Amino acid sequence: MRKLFKILGKIAGILAGLYALLFAVFYFDLDGKLLYYVVEPFLCKHYDKMERQDVTKRAYKVD
Repeated sequence: MRKLFKILGKIAGILAGLYALLFAVFYFDLDGKLLYYVVEPFLCKHYDKMERQDVTKRAYKVD
């Protein structure tokens, strides 16, 4: 019985720690800051280097 309570206590501790971590992410908006400061600049660098066709210089055809 004591072993069961020990295991349940460890599970409860892990869940409480996970809850605290997720609350901190929500409270400080860490996911939004990660997207704004890390992901967005990386994507901007990547997609700004892509070569694009100039659609204004295409021939206009009517069938």
